[in-house]
Amino acid sequence: MNFQSRTIQIVAVPPGDAPYWVRERWVGLELPLADSEEHRRFLTFGVLSQPRSLWKQLLALLLGRAEVVEGYAVDAAPAVDILGRSSPEAAAWWRENAPRVIAPGRYLVFHAHVCRRA
Repeated sequence: MNFQSRTIQIVAVPPGDAPYWVRERWVGLELPLADSEEHRRFLTFGVLSQPRSLWKQLLALLLGRAEVVEGYAVDAAPAVDILGRSSPEAAAWWRENAPRVIAPGRYLVFHAHVCRRA
């Protein structure tokens, strides 16, 4: 029986809207996947540049402003909790600057090229 790992390890600084010092704090962390699938394609927005309302997100999608990312989805709130164990200041940045992005039921997508299955 083939058991897939349910975690990824961040092995390089992920791209994104967060300041570099915050993004680099993800490196080395092991994060549980939101599902057991291999990486896949996601339509994403930046954590700071994401349109706030659903209709604005739909408009941005229609205008081609979403980014297609080949990557892995992790539950946002537990991921930031894990980040907080090694870097409380980076986790605080997420909580202060992107609270709706890390709310329960939301996901962060890490590009496949900065991850390895742990």
